[in-house]
Amino acid sequence: MGSQVSVDASVHVVIVGGGFGGIAAASQLQAWGVPFMLIDMRDSFHHNVAALRASVESGSSPPHPCGGILRPGVPLQRSHRALPFSHLILATGSRGSFPGKFNQVATLQEAVEAYEEMVRQVQNSQHVVVVGGGSAGVEMAAEVKTDYPEKKVTLIHSKTPLADPELLPCVRQEVKKILLEKGVELVLNERVSNLEELPLNEYHDSIRVQTDKGTQLVANLVILCTGIKINSSAYSSDKMAGDGALMVNEHLQVQGFRNIYAIGDCAHVKEPKMAYHAGLHANIAVTNIVNSMQQKPLKTYTPGALTFLLSMGRNDGVGQISGFYVGRLMVRFAKSRDLFVSSSWKTMRQTAPA
Repeated sequence: MGSQVSVDASVHVVIVGGGFGGIAAASQLQAWGVPFMLIDMRDSFHHNVAALRASVESGSSPPHPCGGILRPGVPLQRSHRALPFSHLILATGSRGSFPGKFNQVATLQEAVEAYEEMVRQVQNSQHVVVVGGGSAGVEMAAEVKTDYPEKKVTLIHSKTPLADPELLPCVRQEVKKILLEKGVELVLNERVSNLEELPLNEYHDSIRVQTDKGTQLVANLVILCTGIKINSSAYSSDKMAGDGALMVNEHLQVQGFRNIYAIGDCAHVKEPKMAYHAGLHANIAVTNIVNSMQQKPLKTYTPGALTFLLSMGRNDGVGQISGFYVGRLMVRFAKSRDLFVSSSWKTMRQTAPA
């Protein structure tokens, strides 16, 4: 990061969305000395990467205060008033089911209480069913089985391969191996047929789960880990792709606009929707805002070979870096033990609680 830049009174950046992309952009703008305002429906940063563990482990709730990243007099806003801007960064992320996502207006305390309540639901259950075998589903099943090895955990997935299709076949196979080693029961190539009738995230004495292949299970708790969608509720544009993401050029500028950027999940870029990529996008957008003020060439974003680490409980994991397989021990130390929580505290210029 370079030194601070000289800006005139007309420069004011508005960031919509306080997730990984928005927080990263705010941190970098602050380092450059560029005035900004961050808008989010919550009063705290929600650490999606740590959300699944916070669902099974008391005291590790993912929301964090984010006041430390903001300049004095520029608080996090939850307002309906119109805001002028010289540059706009849209970082609205994606929506999905709780506990992997937390898409609602809430205070820090309300979010913490929601995850602590989820921990109690898991603790009370003897048989937990996880629906969905993408990255969230396999990580959720592994987290429950790691903390509560005595509980029965069943993962139901509509396809045979597990985890995300962009991953190397050897990584996906290792995911399956880890789950089986932990004792997770797998129901693959079957779809839950009575999902709309099932209570989610709530303990019940008897929840009957049925699949389209005739499998029937009796569980105490059903956790849904499917259905991630682009959060396009904050904008309306003819520049949207079919999934609701905004069409962007190679500089991550929304098509047709020189001063509006889209980053993270809401940017239509051909790569998996990940916190890691949101951070890369934030760097490009902020650099280009600064470069535009200095009449310098804009920086181009080009998706590279995939980096994707799966935490399979705090004691295990697997993944790939720049398209190359990464073994379980390295992922355990790189991600699984901490889930990048400490680095997020640093991004927000705060000290993690002891």
